[in-house]
Amino acid sequence: MESYHQLTQHERYIIASMRQARNSVVQMADRLGRHRSTVYRELRRNKSTYDGHYGAEKAHSYAVARCRRCRRGPQYSHQELSRVEAMLWNWWSPQQMSGVLRRQTGMQISAQTIYRHVKRDKRRGGSLWEQMRIMSKFGRKRYGRPDSRGKLAGKRHISERPEAAQDRKRIGHWEGDTVMGSDLRHCVLTLVERKTGYAIIKKLTARSKEQASLAALQAVVELPGRFKTITFDNGTEFHDYKLIERNSDVKCYFATPYHSWERGTNENTNGLIRQYLPKGSSMAHVTQSDCIRIQQSLNDRPRKRLGYQNPASLMHRA
Repeated sequence: MESYHQLTQHERYIIASMRQARNSVVQMADRLGRHRSTVYRELRRNKSTYDGHYGAEKAHSYAVARCRRCRRGPQYSHQELSRVEAMLWNWWSPQQMSGVLRRQTGMQISAQTIYRHVKRDKRRGGSLWEQMRIMSKFGRKRYGRPDSRGKLAGKRHISERPEAAQDRKRIGHWEGDTVMGSDLRHCVLTLVERKTGYAIIKKLTARSKEQASLAALQAVVELPGRFKTITFDNGTEFHDYKLIERNSDVKCYFATPYHSWERGTNENTNGLIRQYLPKGSSMAHVTQSDCIRIQQSLNDRPRKRLGYQNPASLMHRA
């Protein structure tokens, strides 16, 4: 049995013409190749609200407006929604889920539809919303204060970085920062490769330049040949960057103070890490094993900018 299709504007002109010629509904239906109930419904629903007259243009405008108000999208089975929810519990974003499902199964579900499903679940008392990322607050603007953050003579500015670090065409150019715990002591060092989005997380028991530099150097050693440059935040914990340069071929650069967008890849990754290590929570009991599990989870997530491939496969394939 063929599926039903909405009447076209041309068909409505035929109905209006035949109605003016006093043809019966059965004759109209035969002419259009439609069921007579379709014509009856059309005459009832789309006649003028002013005088009850049926006109093709007015009827078509009523039908289009009704369709827009309805905005009914495709209906998804319980099995399909269960697949979406399983991916959500892995803390994938709706956009990531939409792209992967389309590529792997052909399922056409938009990120907006997934967001609506999560909101409906929350209204019913569900907990899917707890797996969504929490948007951070905007930072307080500092007017009238001289820029004194991270001052250290001899640092290379981000503008001096080689062109290869800018265009993301080659693996080896990283961005680095620290993510703090509530005690302002225990924290993690985060390093993110710009081309692949591959993340490395190292636990620090203190936000000191000694621990940060040694942890970064350890990451360089663990991935030989994968580090060419690192662009750091301006925190004082990176003031011992020359330790890294003396013991490797890596060159270190620094972003402009308070210009976090210059290290956008790193900032975005830190936001993802906050799903696992929420802001305001203590990191005193976080171990390096915990960091490795978080790192693996992030590196196995598909990314839109990578064509929904994951960072781990790209890093180890190169």
